[in-house]
Amino acid sequence: MGAGGGAGHAHRLYQHGSSPVHALPPHCKLVAVLCFVLVVVSTPREVMWAFGLYAVLLAAVAAVARVRFGLWLKRLLIEVPFVAFAVLLPFVAEGPRVEWLGLSLSEPGLWGAWNVLAKGTLGVAASVLLAATTELRALLLGLQRLRLPPLLVQIASFMLRYGDVIADEMRRMRIARASRGFEARGVRHWGVLAKSAGTLFIRSYERGERVHLAMLSRGYAGTMPVIDEVTATRAQWARTALLPATALAVCLAGWLLR
Repeated sequence: MGAGGGAGHAHRLYQHGSSPVHALPPHCKLVAVLCFVLVVVSTPREVMWAFGLYAVLLAAVAAVARVRFGLWLKRLLIEVPFVAFAVLLPFVAEGPRVEWLGLSLSEPGLWGAWNVLAKGTLGVAASVLLAATTELRALLLGLQRLRLPPLLVQIASFMLRYGDVIADEMRRMRIARASRGFEARGVRHWGVLAKSAGTLFIRSYERGERVHLAMLSRGYAGTMPVIDEVTATRAQWARTALLPATALAVCLAGWLLR
């Protein structure tokens, strides 16, 4: 079956489509993204042009997958904490200093900031493309196909499935507070928010117990049944290998020309 086939709810990160990238088996895309990230991390930070080519490769994949560019950039905001860390590096790192607009910046810190921003952004961008073109349920089937420990796959499955349930519970509690005229405006309201967090924990725990009992009543014995068997042809493996193989060629050229 294709990566986008099968039942199951789609996550907000997933963008429905029928592109060639969507149709690739999930375990092939997982391996391709992992290999691409490893190649990016292995690239010397001084070879700046290589990172530009990596970005072009990802943009080409996004174009083939018909992932909206604006949406792609919006989801890259998840790396803002890493960007903040990178911005601080030139100011706190030791080593030779350079002057720029009246600021004394560490030269090793500047290289470190560039290293974090370039490689981190490319890794996050590749992961965003994977999530945008592969349903979460298909990703879990791909992890099973790659023979990851079943317990880890189950934990990931439960986390993904019930993360939205807990978020919906939080939304209902927020609406209930707002309907009673509550609005958090300062420290004096922290007590109410703390009680809400405690209530959310209790409700989530109780719901988890009910789900576990329901699973046991249906024959759950510690392993989840494999409903769909995800397979891949040699042609599909070859298509998914295009991204990491091209990136590897760029990386090798970077090492030779540095």
